[in-house]
Amino acid sequence: MVAPRKTPRFPTLPDASDPVAINNALLNHFFPPKDSLPNSGRLTRNPSAVPLTKEEVKVALSKSSPFSTPGPDGILYSVWKKGNLVNPSIILELLSPLVAFGYHPPSVKNANGVVFDKRSKPSYDSPASFRIIVLLKTISKILERVMTVMLAAIAKSKVPLPPNQGGSLPGLSAAEACLTLTHEIKTLQRPRLKVSTVLLDIKAGFDNVNASTLRARLLASQVPTYMVDWVSSFLSERTCTLVFHGAPNHSSPVSVGTPQGSPISPLLFLLYLASLHRLIPKGLMVSYVDDFSITVASSSYRANVHRLQELFSTISAKGGDIVLSFSVPKTELVHWRTPSQRTPPSTAPIELDGHLFHLSKVVKWVGYWFTPALSPIHHFGHRLSLAQGICSFVKRHSSRGAGVRPFLCHRIATGLLLPILKYGADLLTPSYTSPRGMNSFWHRVQMWTTNTFVSTPTSILAREACLPPIISYCR
Repeated sequence: MVAPRKTPRFPTLPDASDPVAINNALLNHFFPPKDSLPNSGRLTRNPSAVPLTKEEVKVALSKSSPFSTPGPDGILYSVWKKGNLVNPSIILELLSPLVAFGYHPPSVKNANGVVFDKRSKPSYDSPASFRIIVLLKTISKILERVMTVMLAAIAKSKVPLPPNQGGSLPGLSAAEACLTLTHEIKTLQRPRLKVSTVLLDIKAGFDNVNASTLRARLLASQVPTYMVDWVSSFLSERTCTLVFHGAPNHSSPVSVGTPQGSPISPLLFLLYLASLHRLIPKGLMVSYVDDFSITVASSSYRANVHRLQELFSTISAKGGDIVLSFSVPKTELVHWRTPSQRTPPSTAPIELDGHLFHLSKVVKWVGYWFTPALSPIHHFGHRLSLAQGICSFVKRHSSRGAGVRPFLCHRIATGLLLPILKYGADLLTPSYTSPRGMNSFWHRVQMWTTNTFVSTPTSILAREACLPPIISYCR
């Protein structure tokens, strides 16, 4: 039996008695007022604008999922893909003038904001107990993907981006950020130095981007004027329609930093906070979008704490200049250890902005779980638990008596369970104990796929299910 779908909770706020008042209270919470950019005046075609090509549009469409939920227009990506196959000039003629004039029209800047309640909250009488998912128009996101590729190419050549700042740029993924961090930790540990790291998260990073400051930074970095004008137009005069039970369905003007769900927002945010990075002697600062890590090394952990406090004060002051701050609940401290280290673990805490943070035994950073000894056991144990939960969910919600067909079982195993189970194997190598639980679970998946007996030899079962042993995916 399929469990009944949960009905979204209706927002009940003490100071709002009708849907219009609730709508306004949620808008003020999700989109607090900000300074807007001045009017650009009359539009003029920029002669230096690089014309769009059919290949750029084709690449942008190839990266768009046909199953993505559309925005207010209700047009799926599949419609644009089929139209582009029939006549590639349609989308090209729609978008090319916008790039040449550096303009993003208000008709494509309206979005739907679907309001959901957060899980396990003690009460739901505050806007903070809800979250919002913004759905943009698909034609706007196609142009944003094209501009992201163009701006990324310019950023790599003209904008002085720190080498350890990841996100939205080729070769700077989450795996590369974690690999850089672990490599630096092990390098600093070789001369028997004590290594410590503080993990930080920028509070409401995308929402706090100042459009005027971003425009000034892009111009100072010699980004073409037509592209800067388009970014300024893209960030201004945006509207949003909140969607919840009983919503008045009003489109309201909102003030946003960089829009949530936009393909170009992570790249703009990356360019905005590039000045926060610092060169650290005997240390390293690595970031991935809004997740920061500051690593230092010295002869003692207490000396590391003092250095981390000084560095935090420096980047906090720099962040204050661009209206960015770090989230206190997401701050974590780690004192790294080597497997051969026999001294008792350090418990030296760190005080940042009046808050005391104690040592974390396990931390999660950009999807990877780390222990002070950089052991992979906890990470793959977490991935195993997640895969087991998903597998149980699929079995529980399959048809009663019939179950799932074998060819669908194989697709679920390779397309859903395997990516969950092996995530992180490109960086962390499973230890001796980790594959035992993973192999046992994968053996059950193979039996589920082939519907064979428990006594079937593993080698035969793997060939029959077309599912090699899990350890072959982790090498």
